[in-house]
Amino acid sequence: MKKNVRVRFAPSPTGGLHLGGVRTVLYNYLFARHAGGEFVLRIEDTDQTRFVPGAEEYIINCLQWCGLTPDEGPASGGPYAPYRQSERKAMYRQYAEQLVKSGHAYYAFDRPEELESMRERFKTDTNPSPQYDHKVRLEMRNSCSLTLEETETLLEDGVPYVIRIRMPENETITFHDMIRGDVTFNTGLVDDKVLLKADGMPTYHLAVVVDDHLMKITHAFRGEEWLPSSPVHVLLWKYLGWEEEMPKWAHLPLILKPDGNGKLSKRDGDRLGFPVFAMNWTDPKTNELTKGFRELGFMPEAFINMLAMLGWNDGTDQEIFTIEELIAKFSIDRVHKGGAKFDFEKAKWFNHEWIKRSDAARLLPDVKRVLADNGLTVSDDALLSTVINLVKDRCTLLTDFYEQTKFFFATPSQDLEAVKPKWNEAKKEFFLAAIAQMEAASNFQAAEQEAAFKELATQHNIKPGELMMPLRIMLVGGKFGPGVFDIAAIIGKQETIHRIQLALQQLDLA
Repeated sequence: MKKNVRVRFAPSPTGGLHLGGVRTVLYNYLFARHAGGEFVLRIEDTDQTRFVPGAEEYIINCLQWCGLTPDEGPASGGPYAPYRQSERKAMYRQYAEQLVKSGHAYYAFDRPEELESMRERFKTDTNPSPQYDHKVRLEMRNSCSLTLEETETLLEDGVPYVIRIRMPENETITFHDMIRGDVTFNTGLVDDKVLLKADGMPTYHLAVVVDDHLMKITHAFRGEEWLPSSPVHVLLWKYLGWEEEMPKWAHLPLILKPDGNGKLSKRDGDRLGFPVFAMNWTDPKTNELTKGFRELGFMPEAFINMLAMLGWNDGTDQEIFTIEELIAKFSIDRVHKGGAKFDFEKAKWFNHEWIKRSDAARLLPDVKRVLADNGLTVSDDALLSTVINLVKDRCTLLTDFYEQTKFFFATPSQDLEAVKPKWNEAKKEFFLAAIAQMEAASNFQAAEQEAAFKELATQHNIKPGELMMPLRIMLVGGKFGPGVFDIAAIIGKQETIHRIQLALQQLDLA
């Protein structure tokens, strides 16, 4: 019987959610939805020293903004709750003890100073950072080097210990990666990882295997930086007797710096002036704010579309995908093996395309929020929708809507410096005549006003082109915006006349 597809995203609540993390969520989500399976969110908070208050809520909020809602998780619950590893602490010890009993793990009583001494004693030019492995384990204080009686005495005396996996000295571990094909490791190059810490908390290595087993995870997708840990996890599945149930693996390529030289980091974003987090993140310890894509003005649809294309394509030239199209077309065998360079200009292109393709109803809530953030409240949704349709092609980011729309709703400050050099009495007389013509007009639609304006210009022997720029600055405040007569029709006759009169007053004073 075919198993139901179950995938998981298992972040540590240590800070902001990097776009690489969101892409991991996305590929999990698309794979699950394509197969009609479940997507699980599990919080891996076993390392309490790195726990950051508010980080879990932030992760959940990011996924909600992206529209990648888990089927199961800390917020929504599910049949395999709890979904925080710290709340599952009691269940891990039995598996660690099981591994000790079967000879695949051991108790290690080494104090920090003994570990430091080991690193100094075994350091060589060819091995500058010695590991706790098969080469040194018998030189250390653990149940491999001690007698059974000595070990039991230390345990009875309450001496602190960790439990480490006993890595074989020279075995070949091979597993199939859905992206990379067969991957092979020699166990002699891998250290004896800690599985259970002195405080009773599991490390990632034990917890991820136990939880994937208990939650019936069928496919495990994670970043390629976890590849070196794979032999430990493969052996744990085997040693715990669950080898037949081990999920299929896929190690996703890195998102690289724009120059392709190394993994994209928050530091790169700070240096190059673009975000690498999905949403704003404020570090509670330092109060440092790191900006996110959402607050910069990205639509979630564009953000998700952009991330999907960072390491995947459907084999065609298509670049704009709805989430429904991505679900229908996604397959893990189209994910690239090599890293993908992050291009912020391309990311903005995706956003611009999504803004252009979105109707006013979709954009309205976001634009209202942008305007409100800038102190401008617009209550007439019909009017704002008309304005949105008029200016959206000019907006790359949602935040651009403020500059592109504010002059529709408030008289702008007019930058007339560009008008003054070619201003003369003839142009003044023209605009006075234009005001009179507008006041008399019974129809103030864009086409009629444009025709009347140009006809009046001909009567005054002035080329219409010489008058359009002054009119635009009078109405908009600067040399930008959509069609000037469209603007006049929306702001109305009285406001159009008012703005021209304001400009004429200022030009008289110049």
